[in-house]
Amino acid sequence: MSGYVKDVTPTEVNEMVKQNKSISVVDVRGPEEVASGKIPGAYNLPVNELQSRMDELDKDTEHIIVCQSGGRSSMASMVLKSNGYKVLNMTGGMLQWSGDTE
Repeated sequence: MSGYVKDVTPTEVNEMVKQNKSISVVDVRGPEEVASGKIPGAYNLPVNELQSRMDELDKDTEHIIVCQSGGRSSMASMVLKSNGYKVLNMTGGMLQWSGDTE
């Protein structure tokens, strides 16, 4: 298994959300950033708690990893992938997100 993580754009993620696809969005930003708005239904798992809390995520589900600009999510995606999780990294992060937030 390679360390390569597939990227997905905010537009593609928004389409999945709109189509009510059962997707898992994991927001790795800090709680104060998430409070300013997150993708509806996103699960907040701050990147600094990832190592100790990744077992909260289902290994059989594909997770879309999101942060503010795409840097932390890329790092978190690689950590999760190396631990056997199925992940997609949302490029551009919430700065590029144009869909609804909650």
